[in-house]
Amino acid sequence: MRGPTGNQASPLSITEYRGAETATRFTDPQQEYSALLNGCGVYDLGFRARLSLTGGDRVRWMNGMVTNNIRDLAAGHGVYAFLLNPQGRILGDMVVYSQGEALIVETDRGQVEKIVATFDHYIIMDDVNVENLGENWTALGLSGPNSRALLNAAGIKTPEMQPLEMMTPQCVCDCDCVECKVVRGEDLQHESYEVWLAPKDVYKTWQALVAAGAAPVGSEALELQRIVAGIPLYGVDIRERDLPQETEQMRALNFNKGCYVGQEIIERIRSRGNVHRKFTGFLVKGAAAITAGEKVISAEKEAGEITSVATLSTSAGERTFALGYIRRETGIPGREAIIGAVKATVAQLPFTSVALGQAEDAVLHKV
Repeated sequence: MRGPTGNQASPLSITEYRGAETATRFTDPQQEYSALLNGCGVYDLGFRARLSLTGGDRVRWMNGMVTNNIRDLAAGHGVYAFLLNPQGRILGDMVVYSQGEALIVETDRGQVEKIVATFDHYIIMDDVNVENLGENWTALGLSGPNSRALLNAAGIKTPEMQPLEMMTPQCVCDCDCVECKVVRGEDLQHESYEVWLAPKDVYKTWQALVAAGAAPVGSEALELQRIVAGIPLYGVDIRERDLPQETEQMRALNFNKGCYVGQEIIERIRSRGNVHRKFTGFLVKGAAAITAGEKVISAEKEAGEITSVATLSTSAGERTFALGYIRRETGIPGREAIIGAVKATVAQLPFTSVALGQAEDAVLHKV
């Protein structure tokens, strides 16, 4: 597999990323990351998969399976949610969209098998049908402040949209029209879009977006973007042993929706007090030799662990950004910690202000 650009602009390498073969880089990853932050980068989302849920019981049943509110989800909109086991541990994460007569579950390809098996286990007498749409749909992503302008320039007419809103755009391109859907990313502050389309249309759509000015981006730059944005990845930063409140992803939880698998544990945590550890960021000046799995030491005691690491050149010099967990009583932004032999500072997420060359105080202290 050569990626969406074929041989004309082939990447330096192909690697497995989040369950699919993906281009590692096209140029320098930090230049590609800069495009994602300041202009527009286009990237392959072949590592994302979609499941369709149909049947008369789909909404009621799905609302009883995941942590967010599916019952009141408006058509053309989505929510981020966790799938839990009865002990409240996280089996997977996903975005669930309403399409009127169907629910669409979007997740990483590496999670599909476990999620489908869990769904099958709980579908008993319910009128719910689960279909893997992997052969019918794939996606391209765009990120950066110029993303919507480039979509429109490429002939995919996209209006202003709300986070996790889905629409079918008007196609006015010069080539054969592409049947697709456009989804706005979840982060309101940093614009991004997904273009869902048939695999046969990926190459020509990629070419049109690059011709409009989008910079090709590989998985290394996507990882830089993810870590600097403080977004945990299931299987890396979120594991089955973790509880939802430990991950700090409160956008995935709805406390007014009624019962769902694992809800008793989540409600007990909410009513009795916080969990003992939390997901957070760690900032190091310079390029530090930190690896995932290293322990975090605070006040000469083991207080946490690192799950993801990235190094980025900023206007203030190189900085190492790490994600991981720390005990709540020591996880105060601005407090020093030791990771291996390196001094780090607990940081508020996201790290974006540092990546943009702004003052580091914004992430080192609560503001």
